[in-house]
Order: sequence, then C-alpha cells, then structure tokens
Amino acid sequence: MSSWKDNLIDIAPYVAGEQPNKTDFIKLNANENPYPPSPRVIEAINSFKASGLCKYPDANAVPLARAIAGRLGLSEENIFIGNGSDDVLALAFRAFFNSGKPVLYPDITYSFYPVWCSMLKIPYELIPVDEDFNIRAEDYRRENGGVIICNPNAPTSIGRGLDFMREILDANPDSVVIADEAYVDFGGVSALPLLKEYPNLAVIQTFSKSRSMAGMRIGFCAAGKELINALRAAKDSYNSYPVDSVAIEAGCASIADEDYFRETVGRIIKTRDRLTSELRKMGFDVKDSSTNFLFAAHPKYKAPDISAFLKTRDIYVRFFNKPRIDNHLRITVGTDEEIDMLIGALKEYIK
Repeated sequence: MSSWKDNLIDIAPYVAGEQPNKTDFIKLNANENPYPPSPRVIEAINSFKASGLCKYPDANAVPLARAIAGRLGLSEENIFIGNGSDDVLALAFRAFFNSGKPVLYPDITYSFYPVWCSMLKIPYELIPVDEDFNIRAEDYRRENGGVIICNPNAPTSIGRGLDFMREILDANPDSVVIADEAYVDFGGVSALPLLKEYPNLAVIQTFSKSRSMAGMRIGFCAAGKELINALRAAKDSYNSYPVDSVAIEAGCASIADEDYFRETVGRIIKTRDRLTSELRKMGFDVKDSSTNFLFAAHPKYKAPDISAFLKTRDIYVRFFNKPRIDNHLRITVGTDEEIDMLIGALKEYIK
C-alpha cells in the first residue's frame, strides 16, 4: 500500500561548511570574504527608502544588469541577475540541459552540481581530474548534453587560462558550456572575452566572494541573448521577481566602487600568498591558488585530525570526507590576524 511519504523527494542535499552555533570563533570554512562590503554599499542600504518595499522590484533587475554590463563592456540584454550564483546555476541547469544526454563535469568540483542533476533528473557523467587535480580539456571531447567547468575549480583552487576554455568550447559547439567563475577575481582568468566568439558559452559569477556580499545573495550570468532569454523563461516559470529592491541598489553601489573592490581583493591575495608560504614551510603540500582559499594536505598528519585539533582552538576549516580528497583541507583566507592565529595553532599541532 502506498503512502504520501512515498511521494516525498529522495535526494542527498548539498552540505555546506559547518556553521557553529556561537560567535567567538575563526570561520575559515565557507570561503567568505573577511572584509565588509564597500562603504558605498553600506550607505546604499542605510539610505534605502523602505516605504518602497510595498512594490515589487524590477523583474529583471535592470539597473543592476546595466551597471554590470557597463563594467564588462556588454549590453544589459547579455546579463541575467539571480539570488546568488547558486540560483543562477540552478536555473541554468533547468534552462540549458534538456537533451537527455549526460552533462559533463569533473569528479572533484563544486558538490552542488550532482544535487541539481538529481533534482532535475538530468543524466551526468563525472570526468576524473588528473593526479595533480587538473581538469584536462581533452577529456571533454565526447558526446554530451552540456559541460560545466568551475574555473578556478573548487575545492582544488586551481585556475586554467583562456586556451583551456577555448579548447573545451571548440570541442563542444552543439552543447552549452558553463564557466562557473565564483572565484575568478582572486587570480583566475575569466572566459568573458570568449563570449563574442561562442554563442553557446555562459559565464556565471557572484558578488558573494570578491565583493563581500554573501549575505545579500547576488549572482549573474553573462551570455548571448538566446541563453539569457532561456534563463529568464526558466525564472519566470516559477518566480518572476527573484532579486529584491535592496539587493539591486546595494549591487549597483558595489559596482560603482572599483577602488574598494580592487583594494580588498589585493589584501586577500597578499594574505593568501603569505599563508601558502607558511604552510609549505610546515611541510604542507599546497596547490597554487587562484581563489580566496587554499587546498592543502600534509604527508605526515591526517586532515581530519588537523581539523579536529583546530576546532579545539575555535578555528574552523573545511574537510571533505570524499574519495581522492579525504586528506586535504580547504582553508579560507581570512584577515591577517585570523591567519596568524591559524598559523600559530598549526605550528602547535605539528610540534
């Protein structure tokens, strides 16, 4: 006899980094920016006229789309705005991957991809990265229903250049290729210059990392008009007003403050390079990072043990209990003071 329970979704959800129920700790497990957003963003939020909240926001967030397009040298019709890049990616899976053929992406990458495939019943195929965790473009020369590449990749922190993305695009003219560039501002190479050559390319970025606005939830896709129209059709099929009025104004204010954006990104890169050097001095194998985090393993000490010890010092890093990476830590780059505390704790553990 069937039950209503048989009709509930049966899916393994995405698992985010641990969120401790306390305030006095160092959080280096969610790849958040340790610095506040631009003062212009804070001013825009503080001066927002809340009386206007009785009206729906612009359905396509046109003011923000126009601001992003202007910065990127594109037209506003080439920009789609969503509630963080996760929202944009989920809509992209709905809008772009409908052939019945498997979508291709690396076996070690952003772990939300298989969740969306399962949710939307999209077949997929995992393509192994090599022994050094590099994505090989030649492995994507096969029949597929779409390709998604996180570049720089997470959690490995490894970034690839334009020639790499061009090789994938040239091999897949009949599939939509998504470049998931959540971390590109920290040293990666964006595929944006390829948009004029490849109408099947979609570039997705976020305000959560480099623009310190994880709590505001703003993401966007840059692509040709046909792909943008498909995204809007998917969005309008279930929620025609996804980005709120406050987020639109705050996002525009962030785009207007290029100097602050470059300053904070530069600070994170400088701290990242210092942390990389210190970890290597302690014997860690650390990949060259193009992100705001490091991917590190120690040949003598096990990652879960290191993570557990750091928690006793109220320092939280990310450990993945998954094949091939179960002895690696993903460490978000925090402030210099936070990183000093981390380095001290690691030295204490190793000694």
